[in-house]
Amino acid sequence: MPGRGFSDLGYARVDTHRERRQGLPEVVYAPGKAVEEIVGIVQVLLDRSNGPVLVTRIEPDVAEAIRNRVTGAHTDADAGILFWRPAEPRPFRVAIVTAGTSDGRVAHEAAAVAKAIGLDVRLYRDVGVAGIHRLLAEADAIAEADTVIVVAGMEGALASAVGGLVACPVIAVPTSTGYGAALEGLTALLAMLTSCAAGLTVVNIDSGFGAAMAAHRLAHAATRERP
Repeated sequence: MPGRGFSDLGYARVDTHRERRQGLPEVVYAPGKAVEEIVGIVQVLLDRSNGPVLVTRIEPDVAEAIRNRVTGAHTDADAGILFWRPAEPRPFRVAIVTAGTSDGRVAHEAAAVAKAIGLDVRLYRDVGVAGIHRLLAEADAIAEADTVIVVAGMEGALASAVGGLVACPVIAVPTSTGYGAALEGLTALLAMLTSCAAGLTVVNIDSGFGAAMAAHRLAHAATRERP
């Protein structure tokens, strides 16, 4: 029902006013949804919004089936996203910093989503605290960003190190990278939540998507027109 701000498909109530409230249409989380359900939701979003439409955590075979049903899709298989109408670039720079190469999958999701929604992404790989000189070599460039996304597993110390070096907002993403006592990302999550670098924002374990959307909120707040 258009007047109520959502479209009721029976299996989903698609939020058609999300873009009006937050600057982006609703994003579709693929796991647990049938191809027909994703297609129906995407078609509503394409019809009832103007901005980029994204499907996240999508398997390659499901993405291919949807591409055959809804034209104009772009795929980033490494990030597990499918998207339509990528946004024009905005002058809001996001530095994505990874502790190690093993954190690359989560960082790739953050980067792909951020680019699709129009953020200016710069990626700094493998600068973890086990060799902190690698981080210091990039510190000036990272500090020029409008926000920094830090992706780290194991003990999650990179978020504190970056948080102490830059003035801009820092969004920390704990990953499930690490041996037994890393507890599949819980250790990094707790370390980031208790960081002595004040003001860090921490998202869920392995949630590159969540970090990109936090960066979008910052960009949207910084650039929106106020009455």
